[in-house]
This record gives sequence, structure tokens and C-alpha cells, in this order.
Amino acid sequence: MSFHEIRFPTAIAFHSTGGPERKTEIVVLGSGFEERNGVWAQSRRRYDVGIGVRSLDDIAAVTAFFEARLGRLYGFRFKDFADFRSGAPSAPPQPTDQALGTGDGAATAFQLLKTYTSGPASHIRPIKKPVAGSVRLALDGMEQASGFTVDATTGLVSFAVPPAAGAAVTAGFEFDVPARFDTDCLSINLAHFAAGEIPSIPIVEIRV
Repeated sequence: MSFHEIRFPTAIAFHSTGGPERKTEIVVLGSGFEERNGVWAQSRRRYDVGIGVRSLDDIAAVTAFFEARLGRLYGFRFKDFADFRSGAPSAPPQPTDQALGTGDGAATAFQLLKTYTSGPASHIRPIKKPVAGSVRLALDGMEQASGFTVDATTGLVSFAVPPAAGAAVTAGFEFDVPARFDTDCLSINLAHFAAGEIPSIPIVEIRV
């Protein structure tokens, strides 16, 4: 997978629209009942950042970023301001925000995860692009200052010593969405001398 570990300009991303998308196949039976099948195990996020372009400087920044990624060819990091932390967007990450698993005395690697819960249902999302330096870890509620490393390109946590059997492994973190442009063409409109716009800049999440 061709991927550049660089983040799309956050000042422009802040004004984006979009969110998670799922793919569900629905068959309506003759009786009127439905059979529904979720095709994707994980949702795929889509965004449009065109609304965030408000000046010629913004156009220049987006154009440079687009050209350096060769359009749709290379992936990049995207900050989703609606969902970029392990806990609430308004609260800094805490080491007990998300459960990663339970120690068995042998395993040393744990994937960063975020669980979305509503009522009796929940969904677990692997986090592959944590923000470097943002990850806080705890074992049985006790924050760990050392003894582990975090791969910021994969979201994999590696302990120097396996967590003890039964130990709850938890983490808090900030993260980006792995994404790419969903167009090979930027339609730039220079309607005014000192300002311009790019009506639509579609961005789509990618699997990594």
C-alpha cells in the first residue's frame, strides 16, 4: 500500500463535512419483511473538505498536498475533528479509555482499538494511525511510564515483558484516519481576485 505518513492540513480539515459509511445489502421479501446483510465488517469514512478552502493560500496548500500525493495514488493521514480521540473529543486521552485485551503471560503485542457502544450493542474499530506521543497505557488501571513501544504507523503496542495473565490492558490516544483523495482532478474557481474556492475535494478512508 502506497502511503505517506503526513497529515492533511488541519486548518482546512477542520471545516470538512462527512463521516462513517457502511454497506448493507437489503432484500425485500414478498411478505414485506426484509433480509439485511452487512457487507463490510468496518465502516469507511468519507469527507469533503472543499468548504474549508477560503483563500488563495488555502488553494496553494491543497494543490501542493494534492500534487505531492499524485492525486489518488498515495494515502495520507486525515484528522477527523468529530472523532480523533479514544474518549470524548473534548477530553484529553486517559490510559483507561479503551480496552485492548487481557494479558495471558505470553502475548506482548496488542492492537490499539476503539469501541463504540450504544445500548446493548457495540462495535470495535482497529486504530492503525495513532498520533505519535499521544498514547498512554495502563495495566489493571495503573499507568505505565515505560516498558512498551508504540508503532505510530500500524497502531501496534509492544511490551518488553508480557503482561501478566488476567491483566487488563487499556490505552488512551489520539489518532488519524488513513485516507486518500477520491478524485484525480481539482476544480479550482478563482471567482475573486484575493480569494477562490474548490467546490468539492472528496476524501475517502482506506484500509491499511
